[in-house]
Amino acid sequence: MPQHFEAAANPGGNLQKHIISQKNILIVDDEEDILELVEYNLIQEGYQTKKAASGEKALKLARADHPDLIILDLMLPGIDGLDVCRLLKTDPETTAIPVLMLTAKGEESDIVKGLGLGADDYVVKPFSPKVLIARVKNVLRRYDQPEAAKEEIIKYHDISVHPGRRQVTAAGKSIELTYSEFEILHFLIRHPGWVFTRNDIVDQVHGDNYPVTDRSVDVQIVGLRKKLGDAGKYIETVRGVGYRFIE
Repeated sequence: MPQHFEAAANPGGNLQKHIISQKNILIVDDEEDILELVEYNLIQEGYQTKKAASGEKALKLARADHPDLIILDLMLPGIDGLDVCRLLKTDPETTAIPVLMLTAKGEESDIVKGLGLGADDYVVKPFSPKVLIARVKNVLRRYDQPEAAKEEIIKYHDISVHPGRRQVTAAGKSIELTYSEFEILHFLIRHPGWVFTRNDIVDQVHGDNYPVTDRSVDVQIVGLRKKLGDAGKYIETVRGVGYRFIE
């Protein structure tokens, strides 16, 4: 096991976790020791796993098995992780599968690019298995909303948001958003008139202590406004504070 990783989780495991979880996770990395480390810790938490060492195999398994989550390295042979994410998020059959990027590429530009393509979270190597598991649980929890909440359609002005179907319309036109863009809009439109800092938005969309800068939030807001067209004006910048959805 490589020295730059922390010790694995408690090997004793917990039978109850195996019974309760039943979530299927696809791990994608071209380093066998990392595949084994991540798989070991996921199994200890009760998750079912499959592994892929290339982008091509990852796409094939994702389309065939529809896992509950994909843990995706960026630096892969053949099709790299960013292209895998883009292909997953533009394919109607796989667009709803959450993606957690796990990579040594920790520059701000890489984080912004990954989020812009629709990644749900981003963990940088070297990593702690405990932190990774916490992030996995956080992403899966966000997708396990109560059915009633998923069916609640939110409408303000000429924007309509359907959380369960992850559909957005503006002026009657369907708008295609990345995961992060959708979550930001959903968060803001549920609290019209309230002002939220960039940190508030990051914590709501990605969970506490997520390694995202103010600039990446601004980039996603710019992209969201552009896609909404004229309706983008309802997302207002509050100088020195953050953003709000206009009542």
